Amino acid sequence: MRYKYPNIVRGALAASAPIYLTAGLAPSTLFFQDVTNDFDKESGCVPLVRKAFDAMENAAKQGDYKLLSAKFKLCNPISDAAGYKHLLLWMRNAFTIMAMVDYPYPASFLGDLPAWPVKYACQQLVNDTAKGVDILTSFKNLAGILYNDTSSCFDIYEQFIECADPTSCGLGNDAKSWDYQACTELNTVQETNGVTDMFPVISYNEELREEYCLKTWGVKVRKEWPSIQFWGKHIKTATNIVFSNGLLDPWHNGGPLTNLSDSLVAVLIEDGAHHLDLRGSDPNDPQSVKVARYMEIEQIIKWIEEAKNEPCDKF
Repeated sequence: MRYKYPNIVRGALAASAPIYLTAGLAPSTLFFQDVTNDFDKESGCVPLVRKAFDAMENAAKQGDYKLLSAKFKLCNPISDAAGYKHLLLWMRNAFTIMAMVDYPYPASFLGDLPAWPVKYACQQLVNDTAKGVDILTSFKNLAGILYNDTSSCFDIYEQFIECADPTSCGLGNDAKSWDYQACTELNTVQETNGVTDMFPVISYNEELREEYCLKTWGVKVRKEWPSIQFWGKHIKTATNIVFSNGLLDPWHNGGPLTNLSDSLVAVLIEDGAHHLDLRGSDPNDPQSVKVARYMEIEQIIKWIEEAKNEPCDKF
């Protein structure tokens, strides 16, 4: 809004805004590498995650979909490679969401999750396997932290919808609208390679995105549109924008992390996940987000004072 209507909008706070990534100007492996980095902060976690995905892959290579369906307690057993891929995406989504909403208190933003869900999930995985629980059952238990289905089975097709945005579109009508936007405005072509991240190889590229969007929505992808409409990385002529990013948010490397000018200010939140600074204050808030909010308020006050001192006819 500040970009397009600077005569009306005096300033803007862009919290957790990966403007470079969504313009297609970031490596395609960036997001899931940062998801992995979040979990790698917990001792022994990532090796166990890799081990679990390897066990899934071994079962799939042998065509043992019955074993996978049983271990993950699936409501609708999988029976082929397509079902197996959806199971992988469902599992990967659990890590994605927990990394994004790694808040210092219980929250229900994208699911009912405990405080510090990344730490909670890793500790549970480590403890389960240490007690002798087999790796696939331990992995299923980890997924249950997010999906916490109270029934006797997991409906992976209800709990995860594959879409044009591999980082997740959500569920319901919100998912449909985000999916359409990922086809027409946002470029979130991200993939996993098993090298820079802890996930299996699940490729995703512009060709696959274009094919999906044409088939699903009947629209042609406008690959260059985000960088033209929102200036790509050439934003230094803009003014009065605060870009805040929590360093626990896997989106943070997709946006500005340093000041670009006196009025294009970057605010980094060491212990913050996805737009933690925009959430209501909580007794468990880390000091880093308290400082960030003060910095943001200072900028907003500055914009207001500047506006007060300008002639009314400028507006």
